[in-house]
Amino acid sequence: MTAQRNRSQKRILNLLHQLNSPLSAQQIYVELRQREQPLGLATVYRALDALKLEGAVQARTLPTGESLYESIEHDQHYLTCLNCGESFPITECPVHQLEKELETAYQFQVFYHSLEFFGLCEQCQSINQD
Repeated sequence: MTAQRNRSQKRILNLLHQLNSPLSAQQIYVELRQREQPLGLATVYRALDALKLEGAVQARTLPTGESLYESIEHDQHYLTCLNCGESFPITECPVHQLEKELETAYQFQVFYHSLEFFGLCEQCQSINQD
């Protein structure tokens, strides 16, 4: 799906491509200001919402409630510790075939999917055992 993007959306998408890591709306706001491409925080949120609806970015919500945004071209999944909040990337995606099957079976256009497992990291497990 290709849409006509405005300047704010293009700036945010370019930033996400360049940094190739998930960022919060606040981090995007700060990073654009540092690059002398300032946008208002409300504009950042509006642009992210539009990009999500277009299927150009995906959002993942942390246990804290904060959302992180990244390009859908960066298909990354995580193990997230509920105690310290640290996220550990999973190196492969086990659901690509399922996604294709669902698209066919339900005639549904999938833009992206997210996969995240929640639990305790090794360090927090050792703290909880003490």
